[in-house]
Amino acid sequence: MDDLNEEYYFDTIEEFQSERYFVLVIYDIVDNKKRLKLSQYLLGYGIRVQKSSFEMMITKEKYNKLIKELPTYIEEGEDSIRLYKILGKGQMKAWGQENLEEEIEEVVII
Repeated sequence: MDDLNEEYYFDTIEEFQSERYFVLVIYDIVDNKKRLKLSQYLLGYGIRVQKSSFEMMITKEKYNKLIKELPTYIEEGEDSIRLYKILGKGQMKAWGQENLEEEIEEVVII
């Protein structure tokens, strides 16, 4: 897909959007076992979009739990994890092979 414009995370009703955060987590973990544990943990929150990156749409409570637990997966001086919380109306563009492990469907009941 040459110019995949994925706005599915951002095309939600404003009230619903304010209750959830779009989060991107990227990481570089040296130890294979730790890296595998982290990726399995992150699968409970969102979808893998590249080998070391996950996208998720999560509640404030899950976000707070995530930022509390992520530091336990790194070894200081060797590893790194970056978490980006995207607020407001955002936009994402992707090029190349789409590697989403699962589709996210959001249901909004009014």
